[in-house]
Amino acid sequence: MPFEQLDRTMLRHYPLRERKNRVAIEKAAVSPTAKPSPFSAENLSVLRETAARIRVARQNGKPVVLAFGAHLVKNGLGPVVIRLMEEGLVTHIATNGAGIIHDWEFAFLGESSEDVAENVAQGKFGMWEETGFYINLALAVGAWRGLGYGESVGVMIEREELEIPSQEELQEEIRRSAEQEPDQAAAAADLLAVLRIGGVRSGRLAIPHPWKRYSIQAAAYRLGIPFTGHPMIGHDIIYTHPLNHGGVVGRTAMRDFLAFARSISGIDGGVYLSVGSAVMSPMIFEKSFSMAQNMAAQEGRKIERHFIAVVDLAPAVWNWAAGEPPPDSPAYYVRFCKTFSRMGGLMRYMSASNRDFLLGLLHETARRQLRD
Repeated sequence: MPFEQLDRTMLRHYPLRERKNRVAIEKAAVSPTAKPSPFSAENLSVLRETAARIRVARQNGKPVVLAFGAHLVKNGLGPVVIRLMEEGLVTHIATNGAGIIHDWEFAFLGESSEDVAENVAQGKFGMWEETGFYINLALAVGAWRGLGYGESVGVMIEREELEIPSQEELQEEIRRSAEQEPDQAAAAADLLAVLRIGGVRSGRLAIPHPWKRYSIQAAAYRLGIPFTGHPMIGHDIIYTHPLNHGGVVGRTAMRDFLAFARSISGIDGGVYLSVGSAVMSPMIFEKSFSMAQNMAAQEGRKIERHFIAVVDLAPAVWNWAAGEPPPDSPAYYVRFCKTFSRMGGLMRYMSASNRDFLLGLLHETARRQLRD
């Protein structure tokens, strides 16, 4: 007999504009011309090596993938990441579910980052109507249109609207596609369920995003660069909303994982940047890289000329170039470094803030381009 589950329709959600936020994007946004803090000699060496590797990779048409955690967005680094994309220095962006949410809230509200402790005590944490309603609806519409997690939200921000099909249209599609295209029929059924739960009418739904110039997702969509979202069920505040649908999340997130894996399949001679992501980035990379190596092996090849730069605030306590530490060393349990050290190629670790690293990388790469 199935276990009972919580009925999210019983929850009370609150207007997003009532929430007190810790970060306003117009104040927090980091200009691409800002200067990073001074680097140690060791960090400067890693930074310059990374910039040089990116330059060579792009000259050779190889991918440069940037994966990051949500704090990069909260720290106002959207303009810096956007500049990296505009300069053609980054070819793929990946983040977790929280990164998607903060980026969207900045574009929609101009603010993000609530007081978790205070709002949990009041039963309000994550109970924000617009965040749950619009993101979940965008995902459901995107899944039906064959889009991924990040692109579904990015297109909503950039176009400032969602086109909602009628329930009759979806019902007809389900009947027509059930036998020959069951996946599409399932996506239509998922969207139909979401529309009924939310009482959403068909037609154009205008959703103004006054601060969309700060959105990495919108810029990626505009520039035609893959922006993939890699959520985990229950990790993000949109799961408190009744419009949240497991089938929709799975459909869009799976598409994004495979799009990410496609980029990693070409990483031989390319660069992977993992910035402030202790779990998501190493976990999706190792599975994607294994699949890429599997396919290369079938062709008599081996992927081994890739470069991985890992950046986090944790101090460097082990020389990973010397190999993996023994299990009795605390460094062995620094999961992200251990995972990436097992991926072959060349790995460098840099203990630095995401702000300093990205600004330094942008400036160093720009200087190299000017000299050449």
